[in-house]
Amino acid sequence: MLTDPISDMLTRIRNAVMARHERVTIPASKLKKSLAEILVSEGYVSSVQADTAESGHEHIVLVLKYGRDKHPAIEGIRRVSRPGRRVYVGCDGIHKVRQGLGISVLSTSRGVMSDREARKQGVGGELLCEVW
Repeated sequence: MLTDPISDMLTRIRNAVMARHERVTIPASKLKKSLAEILVSEGYVSSVQADTAESGHEHIVLVLKYGRDKHPAIEGIRRVSRPGRRVYVGCDGIHKVRQGLGISVLSTSRGVMSDREARKQGVGGELLCEVW
């Protein structure tokens, strides 16, 4: 049993990028699906597909994005808020990742969104992860 499924998702993505895999399969949940959709909308992942395994469990298949010479779009991905230490920020406390070259993903009262969208809407929340 996993105690932190978001951390497991980020680790699977990180390992797949380091191994230069084309796609990665992740057990599905609503939070993971919305996090994956943000990665697609921000240009870090090519596409997201929902899939059902033979056992009946849902999975998310992420198609990873690479540039020239198999250079990955995701250079780094880091979990910020963990079960042992939750990190909450207000809309004024959302810092830019890598001087604006990366994104933060927040879970807010209006749903899961990127740092730019949260600043635009003026909401804060739990800082889930950073991607650059």
